[in-house]
Amino acid sequence: MPLLQRAEFHTTVAHLRDLPFDAVSEVAFAGRSNAGKSSAINTLAGRVRLAFVSKTPGRTQHLNYFRLGEGKYLVDLPGYGYAKAPEAIRTQWEGLIGPYLQGRSPLVGLVVIMDSRHPMTDLDRRLIEWFRPTGRPIHVLLSKSDKLTRQQSLQTLRAIKAELAQMSPQYSVQLFSSLKKTGIEEAEAVLAGWLGLPLPEAKAKIKGPPEKGSPGAKMP
Repeated sequence: MPLLQRAEFHTTVAHLRDLPFDAVSEVAFAGRSNAGKSSAINTLAGRVRLAFVSKTPGRTQHLNYFRLGEGKYLVDLPGYGYAKAPEAIRTQWEGLIGPYLQGRSPLVGLVVIMDSRHPMTDLDRRLIEWFRPTGRPIHVLLSKSDKLTRQQSLQTLRAIKAELAQMSPQYSVQLFSSLKKTGIEEAEAVLAGWLGLPLPEAKAKIKGPPEKGSPGAKMP
């Protein structure tokens, strides 16, 4: 049974003032608009349409909250880097995502989905550098790994792991495929550690949330 199978849609947030006040811990999912973010969330939850998968990248414009249990949430962030998004929408994203990532107190970690065929774009690096001052962990899912050969996927994994290690010891990475359903258990172990959810057995190295008092502005 998927760790996140109990996830259910809770609310859509367009303004910071509407963020849930009962949140104790939440994990945000970010990624380029065509990186497979919604598919990854659906796969981890064992659901077909928990997160909306659009044929038009960049459709999600707000923060979508999915409730896992008392005070625990997954947060689907708007995809970034979609060139055809109207200027007004891009401005709205910047005004919502930036303050959320840098100041949201219950946020215990960030999952960044990258297309394994085109990882660590300039936009990906900018997002990581933006989030870096918070001192919170990042876990990268190299999605669509089924599109690569085994040798290519391992080479990509090693390269991204080395780059992340230079940024922070709290950053980790793995291969993931929504189509082949691979990498689920490893991702579940990381999320369980961050959110304080029980896991039947240790299936991967778990990294916990940062200690209290880590850098970053406070927000309700």
